[in-house]
Amino acid sequence: MVFWLCCLISIVIIIIAILVIKIHLLRKSADEISDAFSDRVASDTNILIDLSSRDRHMQNLADNMNRELKKLQSDRHRYQQGDTELKNAVTNISHDLRTPLTAICGYLDMLDKEDQNENTKRYLKIIRGRTEIMKQLTEELFRYSVFTSVSNGTPSEPVILNSILEESISALYTSLRQSRITPSIVMPDVKVSRMLNRNAVSRIFGNIISNAVKYSDGDLEIILEETGRITFANHAEKLDEIQVGRLFDRFYTVETASSGSTGLGLSIARALTEQMGGSITAEYKDGMILVHVHFP
Repeated sequence: MVFWLCCLISIVIIIIAILVIKIHLLRKSADEISDAFSDRVASDTNILIDLSSRDRHMQNLADNMNRELKKLQSDRHRYQQGDTELKNAVTNISHDLRTPLTAICGYLDMLDKEDQNENTKRYLKIIRGRTEIMKQLTEELFRYSVFTSVSNGTPSEPVILNSILEESISALYTSLRQSRITPSIVMPDVKVSRMLNRNAVSRIFGNIISNAVKYSDGDLEIILEETGRITFANHAEKLDEIQVGRLFDRFYTVETASSGSTGLGLSIARALTEQMGGSITAEYKDGMILVHVHFP
C-alpha cells in the first residue's frame, strides 16, 4: 500500500514538474512574441517574429501576428509614399504659383504709376490685397513642405524661452491691436533655458499666437512655467471640442476663422515641436482654447 502511494505521489510530482516547465516555456514564448512585436512595430523592417519554442499554439499565434505585421508594413509604406508625394506636390505647386504672382505684382506696380479714376484705384486696391493673400498662402505652403521634410531634427543651440516668447508677442503686436487683444503674460523670474532651434521656436510661438488672433473672442493669456511648459489660452465661444481637436490637422480650417488661411500654421508648429523633442496639444474647456507646448 505504501509502495503504491509513493508511486502515485511520484507520478503527481512528475506531472507538476512537467506542467511547471510547460508554463515556463509558454511564458518565455509569450515574452519573445511581445518583445519582437514591439520591436517590429517601432522599426521599419521586414523581419518577422521567430520563436524558439515549437509549441503549436504559440507558433500559430506568431504566424497570425506576422501576417498582420506584413499588412501593417505594407500600409506604412503606402502612407509614407503618399505623404512624400503630397509634400513634393505642395512644393511644386508653391513654386509654380510664385512666378505668375511675381508678374502680377510687377504689373500692379506699373499700373499704380498710370492715371487712374476712383473706381480704378478701388479695383486695383482689391486686386493687390487678394494678390498679397495669395503670396502669403503660397509661402505658407512652401514652408510647410520644407519643415515637414526635415527628418533629422533641427540644429540646436542654447535659447531662453522667456526672450523668444517676448519677441514673438512683439512681432505680432500690430495684429493683436487690430483684433483689440491685450495679452495677459505670466513668466517666471528665472530664465527658462533649453537646447532648441531659435528660429523654429519663434515660428512655433508665432503660429500659435496668430491662431489665437483668428479665433479669440478678444482675450489671450500666455503662461510660461519653469518646467518649459507654455500655455496659450483664449475664449472662443463659437468653437467646440471637435473643432479644437482637429486644429493640428493639416489643411483644416474652421469656418469662423478669417479668410486667407491654409490651415497649416498649427501643423507646422506641431512638426517643429516634435522634431525638437517637445510636445504640443490643444483642448477645449469652459469655452476656451488651451494650447500647451512643452519642452522638457
